[in-house]
Amino acid sequence: MAAKNTQERVERERLRAYRARRHVHEHKERRRVRDNWIAGAVLVLVLVIATVVQIAYFSAGPGAPVEAEATETPAATAAEGENQGDVPAPELAEDRTWTGVLSLNDDVELAVELDGAAAPQAVASEVSLIQAGFYDGVSCHRLTDGTIWVLQCGDPIGDGTGGPGYSYGPIENAPEDDLYPAGTIAMARQSFDAYSHGSQFFIVYEDTTLTPDEAGGYTVIGQVTDGLDDLRASITDAGVEGGATDGAPAVPTTITAFTIE
Repeated sequence: MAAKNTQERVERERLRAYRARRHVHEHKERRRVRDNWIAGAVLVLVLVIATVVQIAYFSAGPGAPVEAEATETPAATAAEGENQGDVPAPELAEDRTWTGVLSLNDDVELAVELDGAAAPQAVASEVSLIQAGFYDGVSCHRLTDGTIWVLQCGDPIGDGTGGPGYSYGPIENAPEDDLYPAGTIAMARQSFDAYSHGSQFFIVYEDTTLTPDEAGGYTVIGQVTDGLDDLRASITDAGVEGGATDGAPAVPTTITAFTIE
């Protein structure tokens, strides 16, 4: 009888030990599955965020700024088809050609012409900003070097989100053939929004074709009439920081003076 009881106790201990091991194993398995699920979810989230950021930056269109914060550029919340803020009147362009000099890094001087007859609203805004000294010390934050060749300037924040505190439209003087010859100066804007122009503009340093979106092309305000070779040699030939095709210029670039008359 004692032997039988001993055997039963042994069997019970074995059963408890088995159940304990099984419980530990099942707990580890559940934890492993949970951890794998969390890791997978985090990875998916990271990929989604990276994709969204990439789309936000690159789908803005050649020469276009990324989505601006409403506190800096009212175009971020502006109704399409409406000017927002205190936009200079088109009459300030005086229906004439303006001439001036855009200096970059103190050693590159670009002679420029702005066509107030072809793009009165945009040129009025630019003349107003230039005369107010808005651009002094502002960076050229973006360079593209690949299928398109533009240097984008005029953001007081320096990351593509800044502006003058107002936004305007419409698109003016966009080329019908979508070709922007070297030396073209045009206004940057947000994708699909013809009324999102602000202070950001881009200089085309090699012939570039820019595909329009549903809003249209890009407002051409004028051209560089002299100094484009110096721009290439001193800034754009060095390419994009880190060897990319779209990003900050490898040569940090700042507007050191901008005059117009």
